[in-house]
Amino acid sequence: MDLFSDKFKEECAVFGVFGHEEASTLTQLGLFALQHRGQEACGIVSSDGAELHQIRRLGLVADNFDEKTLQLLPGRSSIGHSRYSTAGSSSVREAQPFSVTCQHGKIAICHNGNLPFAGQKRQELESQGAIFSSTSDTETILHSIARTPASDVIEAIAKVLTETEGAFSLLFLTPDSLIAVRDPRGFRPLVLGKLKDAWAVGSESCAFDLIDAEYVREIEAGEMLVIDEKGLRSFYPFEKKQRAVCTFEHVYFSRPDSFIFGRSVNQSRHLMGRQLAKEHPVEADIVVPVPDSGVAAAIGYSAESNISFRQGIIRNHYIGRTFIEPTQSIRSFGVRLKLNPIRDLIEGRRVILVDDSIVRGTTSKKIVGMVREAGATEVHLRISCPPTISPCYYGVNTPRKAELIAAQMSVEEVRNYIEADSLGYLSMEGMLDSIGFEPNSSCVACWSGNYPTDIANGEMDVR
Repeated sequence: MDLFSDKFKEECAVFGVFGHEEASTLTQLGLFALQHRGQEACGIVSSDGAELHQIRRLGLVADNFDEKTLQLLPGRSSIGHSRYSTAGSSSVREAQPFSVTCQHGKIAICHNGNLPFAGQKRQELESQGAIFSSTSDTETILHSIARTPASDVIEAIAKVLTETEGAFSLLFLTPDSLIAVRDPRGFRPLVLGKLKDAWAVGSESCAFDLIDAEYVREIEAGEMLVIDEKGLRSFYPFEKKQRAVCTFEHVYFSRPDSFIFGRSVNQSRHLMGRQLAKEHPVEADIVVPVPDSGVAAAIGYSAESNISFRQGIIRNHYIGRTFIEPTQSIRSFGVRLKLNPIRDLIEGRRVILVDDSIVRGTTSKKIVGMVREAGATEVHLRISCPPTISPCYYGVNTPRKAELIAAQMSVEEVRNYIEADSLGYLSMEGMLDSIGFEPNSSCVACWSGNYPTDIANGEMDVR
């Protein structure tokens, strides 16, 4: 039984360090801070200036990288990755970073994002004799670089990526450099930090806090940043395209203590909660978040509505991904492994539940029922984003359109299905205003169905 089948799956995390004696240890810590973005597999590649050293394993960062393991990753530079599969299968072969030795030397790569047309590129490369070791879309980039004539690896990377469509925040490691690249639309986040004389690059700024690195700036959409012993060099090899940053990073994926796309994630979620209270007020006694991603929005809703905030549902953070459900059915078994209500806070009260999204609706239905069983007299569900009607092709593992409840039912039909007394979604305008995003500079395809790129054949390739 998969306990996480009714949530958008976090994408992946990348983190790298250049110019530090404990590069692999710092990379391990950075990945630990970014573990929320992917829990299936992890890996680190380090460079001692001549060779690349690699370890890739299934499972969590803390379970796979200890002091003894990190001694096998020497050198002053490293890159790492934690994974949730958006494309490809789940095995240690799919774990990143990938590495290869080719005409441009030794190269390792790790990727946050998704390439909707990688299947077509893979077929082309296989017809030319390429042998793939994984099903990952990322490996197509590595094979393409290996086959591209160029004066050096930097030119080869630029040539390949200018012909690559999709979402990519990439880290490359060579024996003497760390290269960070972000696609020209800037779908996925990538940020730069500094630790004394060393540099760090990662998916979110919260990873810098753990290693006492200073946040410097966001790596720009379309930027290629080369870090080596000479310092930092920036290139912009791509044709300029309309910016399309992922709004869901602020709604759900990023940690609230991160600074993403120039904005505090916690502040965005707090303001979304306030706006939600303005758009969908209701008389009630307490505001209760669905932990953990609903907390900041629930605090905002409470502040705007002057209705008491209560942590009325407790989350168990120590469960694995899969359990066997008892033969004798236990009502709401799966959701109760993760969440449990505090009866004395809920009983006899009108409850406003605040969550970040509804995907299939099955979990929302169970949570509403669980709160009713705890004695709530009314249950009103409030969602801090618009109805999700379309899948993502840019690095988020989402169900197909046919499985998204809001794509198949009206708001009233969804309310009736989950058995809430009322249901309110934040409007698109309210969400974007709360985050401070312009509609034409952000990707809202999962709510609008309008994609920033052509994905006519995307479903076949991604799924």
